[in-house]
Amino acid sequence: MALKATICKAELNIADMDRGYYADHALTLAQHPSENDERLMLRLLAFALYAHEHLAFTKGLSDPDEPDLWQKDLTGAIDAWIDLGQPDEKRVMKACGRSRQVVVITYGNAAPIWWESIAPKLERARNLSVRRLVVSGDTPLTAFVQKNMKLQCTVQDGQLWLSDGERSAQVDVVTLR
Repeated sequence: MALKATICKAELNIADMDRGYYADHALTLAQHPSENDERLMLRLLAFALYAHEHLAFTKGLSDPDEPDLWQKDLTGAIDAWIDLGQPDEKRVMKACGRSRQVVVITYGNAAPIWWESIAPKLERARNLSVRRLVVSGDTPLTAFVQKNMKLQCTVQDGQLWLSDGERSAQVDVVTLR
């Protein structure tokens, strides 16, 4: 018997000073059985960094042909393709051919090693951005995970602050490309 996704709801208040974007979002996140709590929160942070009224979570891990998030225009064309992790060159280049803008958000201790090995292979991808999220401080992102979350996210000068009223975490957003 297959395991089912865990559903989490998030009320996310975003104040992105860098983009001048201020909005509240009511989000539903389906956590795949193989997805840990940290990755779930990183998907939420990716949403916060690129928030837009048309940005949406996809089937993600359940469908290898979809990113973690995407933004489509009214015709169905993909404006933004956002992947988390350390995708291979073939996946990134295919995404660059399908979308106007591709963003890879990497994280973890192996991220610099992955980027060093793949960066030369992605030189020709003109519509690609790569960013690394580095959690600072003592509060792990997993501490925020609940079935129903009320979160505030502030983005300013390459840093992201996440708070739920009881705890907060700082995440540095490092642009690799």
